[in-house]
Amino acid sequence: MKRFFEEFKAFAMRGNVVDMAIGVIIGGAFGKITTSLVNDIFMPLLGIITGGVNFGGMFYALDGNQYASLEAAAEAGVGTLNYGAFIQYIIDFVLVAFCMFLVIKLMNKMKKEEPAPAPAKEPRLCPYCRMEIADDATRCGHCTSVLDK
Repeated sequence: MKRFFEEFKAFAMRGNVVDMAIGVIIGGAFGKITTSLVNDIFMPLLGIITGGVNFGGMFYALDGNQYASLEAAAEAGVGTLNYGAFIQYIIDFVLVAFCMFLVIKLMNKMKKEEPAPAPAKEPRLCPYCRMEIADDATRCGHCTSVLDK
């Protein structure tokens, strides 16, 4: 049993697992912020643009009757198809995806790019035996031919 806990500790303390846990926690908080942004800022603005339409209150009662609100339909015990909430979730998703795109783009811009290594210089070859020789050599080390500089 002790070995089991040691293995678990080694797994849990691995850098990737800790980083992932931090990412999940921050992602949850980020999700709450974007949900608030959608529900409290964008949806009211969208309602103003569309002439006062409240997307969150848009629904279809499955019994075919009309109800004043979603709450009234719920009190009557009627099932509802809440397509307005679905529209809000789509907008929420698009905003989260856009924000993540901006964050990743910013992080990529902040990364210091290391310059690519200079291409290797073509080796000097002996004109007689075609073997590689030093740049400052006056004779080929392979065939002993005299070389021009």
